[in-house]
Amino acid sequence: MRPSLRTSLRALGLCALLCTPLSALAENAVPQLPAPPGAEVYFIEPVDGASVGQTFSVKFGLKGMGVAPAGVDFPATGHHHLLVDVSTLPLLDLPLPATEHILHFGKGQTETELSLPPGTHTLQLLVGDKHHVPLDPPVISHRITITVQ
Repeated sequence: MRPSLRTSLRALGLCALLCTPLSALAENAVPQLPAPPGAEVYFIEPVDGASVGQTFSVKFGLKGMGVAPAGVDFPATGHHHLLVDVSTLPLLDLPLPATEHILHFGKGQTETELSLPPGTHTLQLLVGDKHHVPLDPPVISHRITITVQ
């Protein structure tokens, strides 16, 4: 008798995650905090369409709310996440993963130096709460395109 996929996953210890119904996973999601009315995030630099060197400054702007480090519970605040060459947004009701394309600025930074290979790239800002979860509605910038020389 051939074992089922569920039996095989259980044997590997993976069933706790992979066999969990989606409704149960949703119940364990971190609740989203409300975004302050009128909150906006934007790029101070570079501007959309800019040509930049391989290492360049990125400055983040935020209107209608404050910046606080991750883990700090202070009303109407969040911290920046920089999405580099991300064409499909991550899930906006779960903590944002830290990857080479989703950069976390959980210390409350409002600027960075970024190094990218030559070519065309996209940048987008997304504000997360103390747990790295985007606010509801998301405070997200327009996606800009830059050319790295």
